[in-house]
Amino acid sequence: MAQPGPVDPVKLVVAVLYVDTGVLEEALEKLRGIWGETDFVGEPHDFDVTPYYAEEMGARLQRKLVSFRTLLAPGVLVEAKLQCNGIEDALAIPQGRRVNLDVGYLDHHKLVLASVKAAGQKVYLGSGVYADLMLRYHKGRLCPFEWTFPDFRDGRYDDELLAIRTQYLDQLRESANSRSES
Repeated sequence: MAQPGPVDPVKLVVAVLYVDTGVLEEALEKLRGIWGETDFVGEPHDFDVTPYYAEEMGARLQRKLVSFRTLLAPGVLVEAKLQCNGIEDALAIPQGRRVNLDVGYLDHHKLVLASVKAAGQKVYLGSGVYADLMLRYHKGRLCPFEWTFPDFRDGRYDDELLAIRTQYLDQLRESANSRSES
């Protein structure tokens, strides 16, 4: 009978949706307070694929990808989603949220985002949180699925996600080398 083996840690990634750069900075400060130093902060990208958030958050939305230096166990995704929801609530005003934090992780093979909305492709993890497989790494590129968010599907973040993946793989190698040297 097969036994469970060790699981590689993953790279925590947050896709931050915002209008106001001051609120973005507040959110990043709170995220760093939880997960420590960021090792990647991407460029702002226009979020122009749906008007879904515009009434609540305003026009001219931007999305920025952020990753954190410390690698974590993939099982932290539930807690990470709940923490991000807490930050969204803390920064909200009576009219609604001023930032949307889509937290997930990247590993060798994929990008997974956490969600509190059920759907056919999502896997329930606990505490009302689901894992939503967004992209898979195949033959040197990121491949979307039919359910992948349109802005992740159109490739606008691919170069940044591939750079984050390279950092992640380098960190895994460094960690393996330091274990073998001890």
